[in-house]
Amino acid sequence: MPDERFEEHLRHPVRRGRVPAHDGAAGGAACGDLVRIGVAVEGDRVADAGFEAAGCGAAQAAASAAVELVLGAAVLDAGRVGTHAISDALGGLSPGKLHAAELAADALARALGAAVAADGAAAEDPERTLVAMSGGVDSAVAALLSGAGAAAVTVELWRDPDNDAERSCCSASAVRVARAMAHQMGLAHFTLDLRDEFRAGVVDPWLADHAAGLTPNPCVRCNGAVRLDAMLAFAQRIGAATLSTGHYARRTPDGLLRLAADPAKDQAYMLAGLSRATLRRLRFPLGELDKPRVRAIAAAHELPVASKPDSQDLCFLAGTGRAAFLARHGDLGERPGDLVDAGGRVVGRHRGAHHFTVGQRRGLQIGGTAEPLYVLGTDANANTVTVGPRAALATTAVRVRDARLHAAPGEVQAVKLRYRAPAVPCTLRGDTIALHEPVDGPAPGQTAVFLRGDAVLGCATIAA
Repeated sequence: MPDERFEEHLRHPVRRGRVPAHDGAAGGAACGDLVRIGVAVEGDRVADAGFEAAGCGAAQAAASAAVELVLGAAVLDAGRVGTHAISDALGGLSPGKLHAAELAADALARALGAAVAADGAAAEDPERTLVAMSGGVDSAVAALLSGAGAAAVTVELWRDPDNDAERSCCSASAVRVARAMAHQMGLAHFTLDLRDEFRAGVVDPWLADHAAGLTPNPCVRCNGAVRLDAMLAFAQRIGAATLSTGHYARRTPDGLLRLAADPAKDQAYMLAGLSRATLRRLRFPLGELDKPRVRAIAAAHELPVASKPDSQDLCFLAGTGRAAFLARHGDLGERPGDLVDAGGRVVGRHRGAHHFTVGQRRGLQIGGTAEPLYVLGTDANANTVTVGPRAALATTAVRVRDARLHAAPGEVQAVKLRYRAPAVPCTLRGDTIALHEPVDGPAPGQTAVFLRGDAVLGCATIAA
């Protein structure tokens, strides 16, 4: 028999139809239930809240309970309201109705994130840090190591029914997992919807670069121009002086980015586009640890993500594949063209120049050659791919553009030309990197990361 609190929210829903401007929605056609919750924030408190709901009675009751729980509450207390708190407020929902509480929690978290980002103004607490949680083991352990004053935020960057949501670190599914983890750890959690900013600042340029025959690195662009700065701005709104992330990276005493202690997991390359102002407020709790130690800490605290596999795909690809994504979102489907040798002689056919990158061997369907062939270059306008022997890839000079340096060019000692590539000793002269030893085929569009010892001095984009 329904609990009387459940019945009360059905008969007398709290502020139904009064939805403040900052709102979040969850549900829809797939499940038949839709919940929309809006909140207004003044300073560090929730000044107003309301909802609309369609579908089953449980969806209305859960939304009403969520609104009642956060009305007048401190923002950080409101951030602790999740699925189980909403269910408990209704006397405990059956497994069949718990989905309604999940929808209400999703909608509330999005609404709180939008309202706090726009209007939050909590006083700064030097003991408080905001933790970027992705739903994986690294960010969960970063949260554990960030102290009792931490709060958590997860950014939603991409939502696509063709993605495998479980393999994406920034999908709606990943946000839900991260929120459950944060609440289990007693942390306030907020959802920050950056889908529009991510599409405009990362995905669209990634598609355009592929159309131009380049090999872009979207993670460097995302970290350097979209995701981390947005979370730092959010941190300021809730009074957090710093942002902690689960990246394997460190900082030097003078505030430069530094490679992680574990070279196998180092992620400083992906953070090379950050400004020094941004780096000053970032903390990397995992910088001195290796992955087995991180998993051991998670297991010791009985975190369910202790053995969760690492995400391998780009977050917006997540199980769909690069070719399918380019065709669906960039109108870059099959475009058959010629494979040519360095002299321009046609030696085969390809399915589209945008599918190939300098140094690639896989996917070249050429038989009968005396030695393996590699991609030496692509021409997007002519839709040709130039191939040749591996020896033809070797170079000791790499042109770059759009360099961003935190020190004088003369201080650069080495460069990483791909994420997992070893650092190569070099000298930076204007827009040219003079390599002290040859490397095979740097790919135009990729990021060159400049080093002095294990300190990151900046980065640039490899030019065509």
